[in-house]
Amino acid sequence: MLEGSILQQLESIHRRSTRPIRFGVYYKNTLVALCHALEDHILKDDGQPLVITAFQRGKWYLQEAERYADIAQHSRQIVIMASPDGGFGEHPTSQLPNVDLVALDPADAVAQEWHLIILSSKYTAMVICQELSEADYGSGGLPASDLERKFYGLWTFEPELVRETAELAIAHIKPYNPKLADKLTAQKNSIQPSYVTPEDLSTVVSLVVHYLQDGQEHLPVPTAPRQKVLDNNLVSNEIQAFLRMAQLIDLADINNPMAAAEVVALSETMGQLLNLPAWQIKRLRLAALLHRIDPLQKAESVLFAGSSRRYPEESANPPLSCPLVPGAQVLRTMPRLRAIAQIITHQTEWWDGTGEPAGLAGDEIPLESRILSLVADFQWRVNQKKLAQISPEEIFTQALDECKQQANRFDPKLIDTLTLLVMGLQQGLDLTLIETKVSAGMWLIDSRWDSQSKTSQEIGSYPQ
Repeated sequence: MLEGSILQQLESIHRRSTRPIRFGVYYKNTLVALCHALEDHILKDDGQPLVITAFQRGKWYLQEAERYADIAQHSRQIVIMASPDGGFGEHPTSQLPNVDLVALDPADAVAQEWHLIILSSKYTAMVICQELSEADYGSGGLPASDLERKFYGLWTFEPELVRETAELAIAHIKPYNPKLADKLTAQKNSIQPSYVTPEDLSTVVSLVVHYLQDGQEHLPVPTAPRQKVLDNNLVSNEIQAFLRMAQLIDLADINNPMAAAEVVALSETMGQLLNLPAWQIKRLRLAALLHRIDPLQKAESVLFAGSSRRYPEESANPPLSCPLVPGAQVLRTMPRLRAIAQIITHQTEWWDGTGEPAGLAGDEIPLESRILSLVADFQWRVNQKKLAQISPEEIFTQALDECKQQANRFDPKLIDTLTLLVMGLQQGLDLTLIETKVSAGMWLIDSRWDSQSKTSQEIGSYPQ
């Protein structure tokens, strides 16, 4: 990292903290898609955000100047940092009353960075990165295609991290323009942080994934191997968009902030006890990470054939399209995640067929959905009992007993498996937790998902 850059300062602060930052490598096409999605969300939202950006060169700002004129109409303040090599000071957008330009010294490390920081009362978001050096590219040398340029950094919706980065950016601006820095500090402090609801966040997530997918369809990359590399980078970031959404939901729940990580650990162990294949455990893992995204739980069923009950409105008509829930709609447009949407959608089914949304019963319910439903309920009960003055062993026993009392809701065979798991926990079994905050998502998906579409009957029975 460049010494003195905002990225380097952020990394240095968190290097030895309890929450170190995990950075990733992104291609330029990925960053363009991310930034355009976040910028366009400003146009759709009424939060009047504070926007701080940094462009590597003034010429890149000139390409976006017209867009920023529109964005300025929906923002309280826009600050653009760039080296003064493109004549952007003469562009009409630069003369708007709520747009300020900071002409960076060409020797300033921030002049080599690419940032978009958005602080709104309704949400926060940022992209912060810097291009790899020629040495970083290795023996292959600098890329021939502009789209294949690589950048090191991160993007996130996490409020505390975005606000912290905004403070670093404002401190960097102060030597250039002290009055502007003071004004930005006052504006930042006037924006009261609040955790966005899943429904609100799903809107910006849908934009991010849409732009990533659109960029994937219009890549003028000449060779198939290079196309695949860029495709993988985009797909990885599509998954990250949903993981960041899940992360914020957990952060907002002060009573159960580790729900996703703990449900993942329990689900994976259950899958291992059931001897599920690795690809199925992998799929269960991602569903567990995302299981609390409420909009996805309101999605329509994809299991019509063999269902014991369809939706009332479908009884005499062809299946209707699912409700207009951006998170669910976008997840289903990704072929590799349609199975995940199915698992999450049907985790609210009950063993006796009285659950929702499709009234599936018994083995009609996808096996992963049955596992997820049981372990999520068990995790919640364990978490609720942690404040009681009882031993961990007794906590597990009581939570298990309460699950057993819901025979109409849970698969009895899975209750038996959970009983074995609880015995292991009581004897000192240690489960490894996976955070929802990850820098790359490709390891969570399986290439078999593209061509392997499982029906409820196929995944509903246990391995022999």
